[in-house]
Amino acid sequence: MTAFITSVGSIVTILIMMALGFGLRGLGWFDDKFSGSISKLIMNVALPASIFMSVMKNLTLPKLVSLSSGLIYSFGGVIIGYIIAWIAVKALKIRPGRRGLFMNTVVNANTIFIGLPLNLALFGTKSLPYFLVYYVTNTVSTWAFGVFLIQNDDPTKEKGAKSAQAFNWKKLLPPPLLGFLVSLVWLLLRLPVPDWAGNTLTYIGGLVTPLSLIYIGIVLYDAGLKSIKFDRDTILALLGRFVLAPVVITLLILFGAHIGHALPSMEMQTLIVQASAPGLAVMPILANEAHGDVEYATNLVTTSTILFIIVVPIVMTLIQFI
Repeated sequence: MTAFITSVGSIVTILIMMALGFGLRGLGWFDDKFSGSISKLIMNVALPASIFMSVMKNLTLPKLVSLSSGLIYSFGGVIIGYIIAWIAVKALKIRPGRRGLFMNTVVNANTIFIGLPLNLALFGTKSLPYFLVYYVTNTVSTWAFGVFLIQNDDPTKEKGAKSAQAFNWKKLLPPPLLGFLVSLVWLLLRLPVPDWAGNTLTYIGGLVTPLSLIYIGIVLYDAGLKSIKFDRDTILALLGRFVLAPVVITLLILFGAHIGHALPSMEMQTLIVQASAPGLAVMPILANEAHGDVEYATNLVTTSTILFIIVVPIVMTLIQFI
């Protein structure tokens, strides 16, 4: 019960900041370009700064080595998720234009704009190194394979035809991940961080949580809550996101503990919570580029973002018994 109350309290804080973005967008304070600008500020400036300073403050070389075991569980969960999602697409006869979106919803999470502020609200900055484990996995999964699934599901493309769009390797190294890699080099070389630089980066990094949640509120307003639909394909994708993904990684962690490779409690909780985060915010954009079902993609993002408010307290309560 205590865990449930704590998580509900954290969710209320998150909801208020999301509601602020939703309400101010409705009042016309933010124009059409603002959400794109705030997204760039978070992704390209604030988040790399936050990650760099968190690594400097919370990681040591021995702890860095110990984090590698978490990658095994997170990548294992992703691989199993793709296999199950692919089987589901075939068995349930998901139509072209939705298949790649369905599989991405089941496997890949919105780790930046929902997962990160949620993790910070629930566990504090000490959990950030564990969050990075899932973030790295999710980034590689999304841009190395998830995007390919959506592009290959173009319903306007003739069967067997190859996509003319070249793979963008830069997507595998977004600014947040580059910030993490730079921080690792800094850590390995044991370089000092001057006080003025550390203070500046800390202040800039502090923008991540409030701006991310305001951004989500703006996105929800633009998507329109009245457009929410719960058709068969949406319900199945949501079950994959909120039930299958966390259950798979939980079973992998329990199996690892059984054979003598247990994870620290906070790392275990972080991986499970991140696996329960909503679907990727960029799916409607990716669907539009691949002539996919943009309405379905938008509905998945909107419904999963709203439902996570209910899902997180339940997940936080259940993981106390693991």
